Amino acid sequence: MDLDHGKCWKTSKKESWKTVLLLAYQSLGVVYGDLSISPLYVYKSTFAEDIEHSETNEEIFGVLSFVFWTLTLIPLVKYVFVVLRADDNGEGGTFALYSLICRHAKVGLLPNRQVADEALSTYKLEQPPEKKNSSGLKLFLEKHKALHTALLLLVLIGTCMVIGDGLLTPAISVFSAVSGLELSMSKEHHQYAVVPITCFILVCLFALQHYGTHRVGFFFAPVVLTWLLCISALGLYNIIHWNPHVYEALSPYYMFKFLKKTRKSGWMSLGGILLCITGSEAMFADLGHFSYTAIQIAFTFLVYPALILAYMGQAAYLSQNYHTSHRISFYVSVPESVRWPVLVLAILASVVGSQAIISGTFSIINQSQSLGCFPRVKVIHTSDKIHGQIYIPEINWILMILCIAVTIGFRDTKHLGNASGLAVMTVMLVTTCLTSLVIILCWHKPPIIAISFLLFFGSIELLYFSASLTKFREGAWLPILLALFLMTIMFVWHYATIKKYEYDLHNKVSLEWLLALGPSLGIARVPGIGLVFTDLTSGIPANFSRFVTNLPAFHRILVFVCIKSVPVPFVPPAERYLVGRVGPPAHRSYRCIVRYGYRDVHQDVDSFETQLVDRLADFIRYEWHRTHETICNGDDTSQSNESSSECRLAVIGTVAFPGPRTFEIEESVQPASVSVEFPTVESVTDVIEMQQLGVIERRVRFAIDDESDTDARTNMDDQLREELEDLHTAQQAGTAFILGHSHVRAKQGSSVLKRLAVNFGYNFLRRNCRGADVVLKVPPVSLLEVGMVYVV
Repeated sequence: MDLDHGKCWKTSKKESWKTVLLLAYQSLGVVYGDLSISPLYVYKSTFAEDIEHSETNEEIFGVLSFVFWTLTLIPLVKYVFVVLRADDNGEGGTFALYSLICRHAKVGLLPNRQVADEALSTYKLEQPPEKKNSSGLKLFLEKHKALHTALLLLVLIGTCMVIGDGLLTPAISVFSAVSGLELSMSKEHHQYAVVPITCFILVCLFALQHYGTHRVGFFFAPVVLTWLLCISALGLYNIIHWNPHVYEALSPYYMFKFLKKTRKSGWMSLGGILLCITGSEAMFADLGHFSYTAIQIAFTFLVYPALILAYMGQAAYLSQNYHTSHRISFYVSVPESVRWPVLVLAILASVVGSQAIISGTFSIINQSQSLGCFPRVKVIHTSDKIHGQIYIPEINWILMILCIAVTIGFRDTKHLGNASGLAVMTVMLVTTCLTSLVIILCWHKPPIIAISFLLFFGSIELLYFSASLTKFREGAWLPILLALFLMTIMFVWHYATIKKYEYDLHNKVSLEWLLALGPSLGIARVPGIGLVFTDLTSGIPANFSRFVTNLPAFHRILVFVCIKSVPVPFVPPAERYLVGRVGPPAHRSYRCIVRYGYRDVHQDVDSFETQLVDRLADFIRYEWHRTHETICNGDDTSQSNESSSECRLAVIGTVAFPGPRTFEIEESVQPASVSVEFPTVESVTDVIEMQQLGVIERRVRFAIDDESDTDARTNMDDQLREELEDLHTAQQAGTAFILGHSHVRAKQGSSVLKRLAVNFGYNFLRRNCRGADVVLKVPPVSLLEVGMVYVV
């Protein structure tokens, strides 16, 4: 995994600008592919039906003014100068905003949250000291549980619309590019050529997804750069040749003049104008692959001027050729001598733009899984070097089928534009709402700033959103229908997941029951390692008791493994494993909590199993050092019975124990757990203590010096050596993966809606999506499934 994927611009001063400019160049192909091809269809969608281009040119100048100010206010002012600053450790997107909010206020719905997660180095807060102007809203949000659900629903709406955009953008982009053939073919031939050619290109595009973007990514930036230079040159040519005074139309006066003349039809035509900002969200969503400065430079100094020149050039041409209004499109303003090269370049640029949004769809579905809001799907990481490049086979083929169906069904830019516009504007509204919360909760700015941001940009986006809704019967119904369908799936899956966790929590087995298992009860310990997967971060899961009841034996080394997501983009490997004992050392039972961020790469099973055993060995050595070398300052009588209980977990990293190390820990121990803040990632090799105690103040000092470390290695006692040998022997004997095979059933007396959602909806999704063994890449020969019925 490339842990520096979001920080690669932090180089020396001598190389900083060179690095930033290189990143800005690379961002063209990934970030701006969708935004740069919008001139292909904006004017055509705007003048499709609602308004007509007249000889006075008031309509075309009004549309140009709207396009200019929309591009200036939304992508430039809102995203480049405000939203891009709301990054989460360099990551952007809807989930980054939600993650920031969840860390600064307890509004997340992930059930297995631990205070120890706050010790992660990536769990940094913007301004830890509490501010009065944010505490009121924070307390209000934390107090009302319904607002937690409402916030998650808002995030899911944005997620669903991003997926809808991933379906619609390839269709409208490729279709608009190929439609340039209409100027070189008769209407009869054009009618039967554009759709098949578009579908063929789409099939090729989706069929190549499994190779990964990195294999052809070097080709993306030159294509988009060439395309931007091309539309800039065409724009300048048309301005100089047709109407050098078209710049006057940039005045906001022409917007009011346009609305005054066109009235309702002009307001409805805004659904086409808003397409000029499709792809703006990609600047924020793809922030993790580049840097704020690189994206800012690329947009401000290249993309923005190129788009403005392109739209001005089209307007200049149409202002002198209003008689061609029935054929308004991008290609009519292209001189015949270069029309074919521009057509080929436009198709290539549309493919690049479509590739970016498809990759973004894969990414956001993977993040939805980390929140427990999407059924399990197989995620394939297409690059070992480039972080975050993934491929999801099921989603890819479903998107391809739906994309082709939409292209064949609509067959025109107007309906595709109406559908795409609604999806784009919904995502932007969600981003505006979440950013307003970030301004108050995370940046601790006065509420008036957040309210001003929300009202100003929200009112602009609501104006466009309302115009899109009027096209409900003309294509806008598609993203709404798709969002309702996906929202139902996500909410049902999330609801049942939470209920299953609550069932496990209330039916977990006591530690005393586990320790009582032995030969006296006819229970045997067999060679090998047993990995019991559970969602619980403490206690013995019910599926293990079911396993022992039906098969009265369990492995010599027993590890309860919890793979959990935390509200951070990624967890450094040195902080991933949280390891502790379950019972006394002689029982050879452990607990391992493996923490992943919402953009982390889950490792394959071989490396996971090997690393897990290595972390267990490191933990055993650490426990020996802690037992023999810890100097405790202060009252520590509360730990007298720790050997017989499960009360301490330690962060075991990838760095060994070399040299003297001293840690000062000031703890305010909560009933659930405590956390420790480390100065650097590299130092997180030893300890996060978690005590199930009352609220007390403690101060503990851990010291390991060279002399004691040498003595420890020389005089290592038999118990430590025996435990390590047992672990090694068990690893050689083999590993068994014990997973629950669940069936969920609603309680008697539940409402009809709940019974439908749980008994039919969730179980249908569970049967038809990937199993936990596939997601975790468990070898079939090592899998043991335990049937469980959950009554929720």
